[in-house]
Amino acid sequence: MKIRGLKEADRAPWGALWKGYLDYYETELPPEMYDIAFNRMLSNNEHEFHGLVAEKDGALIGLTHYLFHRHGWKVEPVIYLQDLYVSDAARGTGTGRALIEAVYAAGDAAGCPTVYWLTQDFNENGRRLYERVGSLTPFIKYQR
Repeated sequence: MKIRGLKEADRAPWGALWKGYLDYYETELPPEMYDIAFNRMLSNNEHEFHGLVAEKDGALIGLTHYLFHRHGWKVEPVIYLQDLYVSDAARGTGTGRALIEAVYAAGDAAGCPTVYWLTQDFNENGRRLYERVGSLTPFIKYQR
């Protein structure tokens, strides 16, 4: 398995993986949002999302999207890991951990002291991994 940056040629397989991720969270987005999100990640704009994929035997088996941003309590930027998904066939192979560690490495290279993410309380498989690679915080999310 190889973790690498997203490429233009990845659009269709990335879209299938992202659809699997959105389906898991019972979310639907219009087709143009797939194009917008994908193009943002290919923009090379430091203020846009970055995309990584896991590839095995020429096929994409996982993805992650993350964003560098300022933090009011730190001088350095921090990273928000927004999306993480591994195909059903690749679950339990270390792909999720490898994707998270690749985001950690991007953060380390940029001098970011923190990588953080959110998940749903029902994401039991993901939470088992997250408890091994991160620390649970006491924060509760609210939104408008």
